[in-house]
Amino acid sequence: MTVIKDILARQVIDSRGNPTVEVDVLLADNSMGRASVPSGASTGKYEAFELRDNDSKRFNGMGVQKAVANVNTEIKDLLIGAEPFDQEKTDTSLIELDGTENKCRLGANAILATSIAIAKACAISQKCNLFEYFGNNTSTFLPVPLMNIINGGKHADNNLDFQEFMIVPSGADSIIEAIRMGCEIFQSLKNKLAKNNLNTAVGDEGGFAPNLKSNEEALDLIADAIENSGYKIGKDIYFALDCAATEYFDGAKYNISEEKLNMSSDEKVNYLEKLVKSYPIISIEDGMAEDDWQGWQMLTEKLGRRCQLVGDDLFVTNLERLKLGIERNCANSILIKPNQIGTLTETFNSIDLAHQNQLSCIMSHRSGETEDNYISDLSVAKNCNQIKTGSLNRSERLSKYNQLIRIEEILGNKAKYSGPLAFNNFTL
Repeated sequence: MTVIKDILARQVIDSRGNPTVEVDVLLADNSMGRASVPSGASTGKYEAFELRDNDSKRFNGMGVQKAVANVNTEIKDLLIGAEPFDQEKTDTSLIELDGTENKCRLGANAILATSIAIAKACAISQKCNLFEYFGNNTSTFLPVPLMNIINGGKHADNNLDFQEFMIVPSGADSIIEAIRMGCEIFQSLKNKLAKNNLNTAVGDEGGFAPNLKSNEEALDLIADAIENSGYKIGKDIYFALDCAATEYFDGAKYNISEEKLNMSSDEKVNYLEKLVKSYPIISIEDGMAEDDWQGWQMLTEKLGRRCQLVGDDLFVTNLERLKLGIERNCANSILIKPNQIGTLTETFNSIDLAHQNQLSCIMSHRSGETEDNYISDLSVAKNCNQIKTGSLNRSERLSKYNQLIRIEEILGNKAKYSGPLAFNNFTL
C-alpha cells in the first residue's frame, strides 16, 4: 500500500483576484492530487475560519501565506509517510492537529485543500475518477443545476438585496440538455436586458447585475427570457432564489432597500409566500437570517410542503447546526459547501445526516472560485441531486458544468439525470 511521499502548498489567485490556497499531494507510487479552495463574500458567522495574512502591504491584507506555510510545515510533517486511503482517519488527524473548534489556528483553507488533494491523489492511484472513488453503485445521478442568471446582494454592484435569481432546468432529459437550456436562456436574457437599456455586466458568479425596481421585475425579465427561448415556465424551467437574508436583517427587521420594505419575520414569510404564489419558485435559500430560528420555523410551517427551503448561513455544512435545524423543524434542505466546514469527512457527515432525515442536498461553489471542479464529482458521488455553480459564463463556473458533461459521458448508459426526482418532496 502506497504512502504520502510529499506535500507542497502555494498561493494562487481566485476568480475575484484574491489569493487562495492550492495544495499538491504526491504519493509514493507517483500519483499526484492537486486541489485549490474557494472563498465566500456572503459568509455565515458560524463557518470554519479562513486564515488570511492581514498584511496591508500585500494583496490588501488578503494573502494566504500563513495558511500555505502551515501546510508546508506542520501539516506536511504530520502526513509524510502516512497511509492516505482512510479519508476519515486523515481528516481527523488534521482536525486534531489544528486543535480549535473552527480551525482558526491552521486555517480551514489550509486543511480543506490538503484533504481534497489527498483524495484526488488516492483516486488517481486507484485509477478511477474522483466521483467513482467516493461513490458506489447508486452514484449514477447527474444533479439538477440551479443556474444563477441575475446577481444581487454582496455578489454584485447593483441595488438588489436578494443575492441570486436562478433558473432550474428540471425538465431536461440529461445534464448536457440542461446546460444547453441554461445557455440559451442566459443569452436570451442578455438580449432582453440590452433591449431595455439595462446593464449586461455580470456579478461575482456570472449572473447579470442590472439595477431593478423590485424582485418581481427580476423574475419577470427571467420569465420573458425563458419564453423567448421556447421553454415552458413551470414545466421545463422553474425558478429558485437565494435571499441571503442575513445580509439585510438588522436583528429586528428585514430591509429590502429597492422596494423600501422594512419587514418583521412574519411579514417576510408572507412576502415570500406571495412570491411563491405568483411565480413557479421551487427553491428558496436563506429566506430568513442565520439566527432567526423563529422566522425559519414560521417559513417552514407555511411553505415547507410547497417549496424547497435551503439552509446555507443557517447550517454552514455543520453537523451540530444541522441537528439543531432538524430538532426545531427549520428548513427542509441544506446547501453543502466544503469550505464552510473544512474537511471532506465533515462535509460527508452533514450530507449523510441530511439524507437520513429526508432533507435534500445541494452541492455548492462559492462566489470567489477557482478552476478546480471537484464539487461536480462530489455531487455525483454523494447523491446530491442538485448543484449550484453559478451562471453560464466565467471559466471558473463553466469548469464545473463541463466536468458534469464529462461524468455523464463516462457513465454512459448508466447515467441518469435527476430532473423532477431532485424535488420529489415538493409539488412540481
